[in-house]
Amino acid sequence: MGADQNRLYADVKFLTSLQPARNYRNLRSLNEAADYIKAEFEKLQAEDSRVEEQVFRADGRQYRNLILSFGSEEAPRLIIGAHYDVYGEYPGADDNASAVAGLLETARLLHHYGSNLKYRVELVAYPNEEPPYFATQYMGSAVHAKSLHDAGAAVRAMLCYEMIGYFRDEPGSQRFPNEQLAARYPDTGNFIIVVGRTGQEEFTQCVQELMQTKATIDVQRINLPAEMGLAGLSDHRNYWKYGYEALMINDTSFLRNPHYHLASDTIETLDFKRMAEVVNGTYAVVLGL
Repeated sequence: MGADQNRLYADVKFLTSLQPARNYRNLRSLNEAADYIKAEFEKLQAEDSRVEEQVFRADGRQYRNLILSFGSEEAPRLIIGAHYDVYGEYPGADDNASAVAGLLETARLLHHYGSNLKYRVELVAYPNEEPPYFATQYMGSAVHAKSLHDAGAAVRAMLCYEMIGYFRDEPGSQRFPNEQLAARYPDTGNFIIVVGRTGQEEFTQCVQELMQTKATIDVQRINLPAEMGLAGLSDHRNYWKYGYEALMINDTSFLRNPHYHLASDTIETLDFKRMAEVVNGTYAVVLGL
């Protein structure tokens, strides 16, 4: 059993159709997105699972993390996260409806797997990843990571879905920030990449290799210094603060996708077949880590 392209498409279609765009100001749309995610999570509730909201405030506005947990509450946590807000007034198909769809489909696969999980798997959908809250305490992921730390939770790892739907087959479709990286990686944008910080080489290799056992697309890996902006461009950054292993699963964002943070980031630009393979690979990590 693998990820379903039709379900991925339906999730992205709903999120990108919300008007006005689901950004931090447009709370009605942001809450419609949250309600949709919560409803999908609630369809998967079972004896060993739980759906909850983590409510917090930023600048007088109320925001919501949505959390679906599977497995024994005594087991170490394995976090899988994705943000559901968008930048500006844009549809945000790749950034980040693709990742939310991946999160929901991973949850569906885990529901079918049953209760024999090694970890307490927490699937978390966050608001406020985009500016103006990026790199602040008001990111939904910052709130969630702090709550784990404050509770003294044992955390095995955090996997962040961030833009997993844009792929190209033309040579030269993959760009790089410098010549050194360009010499190490394919110049065709048809791979997914596991991004960790320096010092996480063993962990990123483990995740890459587990993904590659089930994903029929090329899975690359990279470790970059935390101070280099590319290393921490999503919600995983907030788990580093507490010493948790955390990384990003990403299609390289603006280094490949010309529609990044533009009105043209629409559902028609996404590759759902390959997106499903990213989910299949990540599911293999959850079961194999």
